[in-house]
Amino acid sequence: MHGCNGKMGQVITGIVNEDADTVIVAGVDPYDDGHNNYPVFSSIEKCDVEADVIIDFASAKAVDALLDYSEAKNIPVVLCTTGLSQEQLNRVNETSKKVAVLKSANMSVGINTLMKVLKSVAPVFAEAGFDIEIVEKHHNQKVDAPSGTALALADSINESLDNVYEYKYDRSKERVKRAKNEIGISAVRGGSIVGEHEVIFAGMDEVIEFKHTAYSKAIFAKGAVQAAKFLSGKQPGLYNMSDVIG
Repeated sequence: MHGCNGKMGQVITGIVNEDADTVIVAGVDPYDDGHNNYPVFSSIEKCDVEADVIIDFASAKAVDALLDYSEAKNIPVVLCTTGLSQEQLNRVNETSKKVAVLKSANMSVGINTLMKVLKSVAPVFAEAGFDIEIVEKHHNQKVDAPSGTALALADSINESLDNVYEYKYDRSKERVKRAKNEIGISAVRGGSIVGEHEVIFAGMDEVIEFKHTAYSKAIFAKGAVQAAKFLSGKQPGLYNMSDVIG
């Protein structure tokens, strides 16, 4: 477990402790007080424990060393850390040619199922002239906007529409009518909202809404554990959660 003492690392630790099919054999975290029931190493390079797969919920600055280790030890990695630079994303692609890597903007099974649904219905609504809007809500500590998940939802829609749509993030800067080939993305920040994403297809005299609400971080942890089970023993390649849910 890479980043084992972070919030997500501890949630995953709890889930694995209740799962008869999985066990955490080692953790990696620069800060440790010895409370985990597995050995913890201060850096990935120091870890000398054999494993079937690595789950990563650390930080972007630790990803380079993680990929080096994964490639050197030939251990598949579920890469959950977000905010990677383009250079790091390129490195992920290169690493996936030598070892299995699973990367997803959101580890929730529900969100990834929603993405598959959107790919199916978006062409129908677009052909009928429906406008497309996405509204995402998160807690007041989240610094990036829009969320990576909102962008992933927009990408899922756009891919099904031959990528002809443009994204509109802020309508306050110009006084113009809404263009037909745009997907509006709005961000709300407040309180302790874990995560809420709503996709709106607005037509003449009717509106269809798809909504996903996360009530705790556990859904992302459960998805990561499910992804780890899927990735263990897989051939080199770049996978995502849509592969997991099949």
